[in-house]
Amino acid sequence: MRAVRIISFGFGHGTPPEADILIDVHQSLRNPHDDPELRELAGLDERVRQHVLDTPGALALLHNVAATASALAADVARPVTVAWGCSGGRHRAVALAEETAALVWASGADMVHVEHRDVDKPVLAPSAS
Repeated sequence: MRAVRIISFGFGHGTPPEADILIDVHQSLRNPHDDPELRELAGLDERVRQHVLDTPGALALLHNVAATASALAADVARPVTVAWGCSGGRHRAVALAEETAALVWASGADMVHVEHRDVDKPVLAPSAS
């Protein structure tokens, strides 16, 4: 069975979850938090999602992570866990987790489960992003 578990989280809200693949984008991708119109939204919102995906390098990273997770899941007899982390776990990590799930599902995974650990937690102060 090819099963993949995908978790989004914020480094500012605690220890990263255990994962086979952990990606830290809190310094490498544009932060929607910096746009006052996007700050209170989450990565589930289309405007935030597009902002993240339009960041240079985001799509290549996304496709590489999804391909790696799919390949690993084909070779192990347990679910593979992918964790996307950003500063607060509300914007970049959420959008990328959702997109990863769609790509892994399209690649033929038998099961894909997405968890957003910190999406409902308060927006962190700008100094934490």
